[in-house]
Amino acid sequence: MNEIDIKENDIQQLDEKLLGILLKDHSSDKNIIWATDNYASKGEGYQEHDEIQEKYITGKNGKVIRPRVNKSKAEQENRSREKAEVFTEAWICNKQNNLVDLAWFGGYNPFNEETEAGWTTKKEKVTFPEGKSWQDYVQDTRLEMACGEAPYLISRYNVITGEEIETKDRIGLLDRKLRVVCENVSDEKEWFKWVVIAYQNIYGFEWQGDNLLLAREAMIFSFLDYYKMQFAKMPTKTQIRKIAEIVSWNLWQMDGIKGVIPESCHDEIVYGEPVLFGEPETTIVPCRGCQNDDITKHNGIYCKIKDWKKGTAIKFIDLLKA
Repeated sequence: MNEIDIKENDIQQLDEKLLGILLKDHSSDKNIIWATDNYASKGEGYQEHDEIQEKYITGKNGKVIRPRVNKSKAEQENRSREKAEVFTEAWICNKQNNLVDLAWFGGYNPFNEETEAGWTTKKEKVTFPEGKSWQDYVQDTRLEMACGEAPYLISRYNVITGEEIETKDRIGLLDRKLRVVCENVSDEKEWFKWVVIAYQNIYGFEWQGDNLLLAREAMIFSFLDYYKMQFAKMPTKTQIRKIAEIVSWNLWQMDGIKGVIPESCHDEIVYGEPVLFGEPETTIVPCRGCQNDDITKHNGIYCKIKDWKKGTAIKFIDLLKA
């Protein structure tokens, strides 16, 4: 199962700037944080609120971050207990993704036939209902909440068994968009244009930083897989970085209840009236959003995502007001 574990050292060798892009947090303009104490015993740089820095996950530390399936049973149980981390079998992801497509395609699923604890990929080119086109499908927006390693979005491997899934048989929501692009576009420049659009319309958020990085890495290496399948060669560094930039915006770190970076809410010190002698009185005021369960009143760092059509960053919670 080692082939499904993307090594951060390999990412650095592929492109010296790529890992830095994948670690970027656009809400804080820093790096994503660990947001878990599973690595705290390693010392400085691995604490829950520390940013994930390249030096702590590459070189001699190149095996620190591993997919859930490669973690020990004790680690898996601890993460399930403390963060409610539960991963889903690939065949269940497929079944649920099929429900999305049944609705979109008007009652039929053109991608695969479900079997007991599995599926069989349909080899026929995907056809579209009257009034809808393949371009409409690629541009339709999808979101996976609390995405973990993002098995609903991109299915390079079964997150439970560690079994690698062949590119042509993948069932993620992004995989389906990429299949449609591959079936309808042969020109390399036009193909890349529509792959960019596909990536721009896939979103997901996650609490724990290691899971988020694994999901981002899977999105990048899936791009490599589809490019090589389509053109029998590797994409350019410029193309890889463009996809990585989209991924760093569209898969972001967030407390899904509060809409902020995990654990970024804090107590504030309010100072009283100045006094002639001594220090003014101070009052500790907790975050109003946390106190009142009001998603609009938190003092933490609100998460931003990219509106690719407008080319602007927006707060995720602003979408809830629309």
